[in-house]
Amino acid sequence: MTKLEKLYASIKGLQELGLPLNDETLKAADDLEEQLIKTEILPAMSKDIEPRLSQIQRELVLVVEYKPGTPISVALSRKTNIAELLDAKILEQDPQAEHKEGKKHEKPIERINGKTVLRVTFPDGTIIADKKAKNTFAETIKRIGLMKVRNLGITFCHVPIVSNTLDKKYGQAQIPVGDGLYIMTHSSTHDKKKQLDKIAKDLGIKLIVEEI
Repeated sequence: MTKLEKLYASIKGLQELGLPLNDETLKAADDLEEQLIKTEILPAMSKDIEPRLSQIQRELVLVVEYKPGTPISVALSRKTNIAELLDAKILEQDPQAEHKEGKKHEKPIERINGKTVLRVTFPDGTIIADKKAKNTFAETIKRIGLMKVRNLGITFCHVPIVSNTLDKKYGQAQIPVGDGLYIMTHSSTHDKKKQLDKIAKDLGIKLIVEEI
């Protein structure tokens, strides 16, 4: 019996006894289900479906709906941005970035003339200004929308700004923000400002980003 099967059995037992399920048990079930999908189901589906889809020459999105005990339902959309269709988690892992070793200049420099922090003002007047620039950077991206920013494809040190992979070299600089996603903060305050300015421009958001 696998871990997931044992967990399902435990959940069923608690339900039969009329006992409440705690958040930790449900979270464990979510994590194990997602791990199974990532490591076993998706690779098998890709191997079987990709050769058949190669006949199609236009982009599309297929959404698979699975309910235990009922036939699988598949929906098709010509929109190619999943974030435009539904609040979905991307399960395919970002590949590990290739890093050249031995370059001394890869360590970010906060500022030549002293330490600075970021202050971000949103159009509705909301201000984010933590004493640490990396926290302001992360909170701003969260407020804008993790998937919106991720879909822009912006990277730093070859690592996506919003990634679902903990980088082998810069993992300590990636802030976990839930749902298996991380925000890359290995950059100077000035570079963080430039990244936020680009995000705002690409998404058409009027942000005021200041170094103070």
